[in-house]
Amino acid sequence: MADHTAQSIVISADPDVIMAVIADFDHYPDWVSAAREARIIETRPDGRAAKVQFELDAGVLKDTYVLEYDWAEDGLSVGWDLVSSDLQQQQRGRYTLVAQAPGSTKVAYELMVDLRVPVIGQLKRRAEKAIISSALHELKKRVEG
Repeated sequence: MADHTAQSIVISADPDVIMAVIADFDHYPDWVSAAREARIIETRPDGRAAKVQFELDAGVLKDTYVLEYDWAEDGLSVGWDLVSSDLQQQQRGRYTLVAQAPGSTKVAYELMVDLRVPVIGQLKRRAEKAIISSALHELKKRVEG
């Protein structure tokens, strides 16, 4: 993924447990602070979400957008691309899970977002870092309980 921001965190759980939380879009508003709604609008033949509509409220940033998901067959990564948005012109992201030891997984998150309004590159990267950091910590808290 060109020109993106990435971070990782270690979560005390096996990859399948973490991926189950990532895939449980109906419950995103329970643990993702900026998510007001997440609704699966299209599923794949295997039952996983193909397209999901999100309603985001992050204070000054509010957006309704649709992401299309690409789930790896091995269950260790999922990527997404923006389909439509009120505020964004592009979003591409990926979670990649790597088992460390039994009950421990390194979760890497890559993200690239372009807004419809021009934003200085340095501010854009800072915002991406904040989004990723928050997402990883909220995911860790949700999985580890």
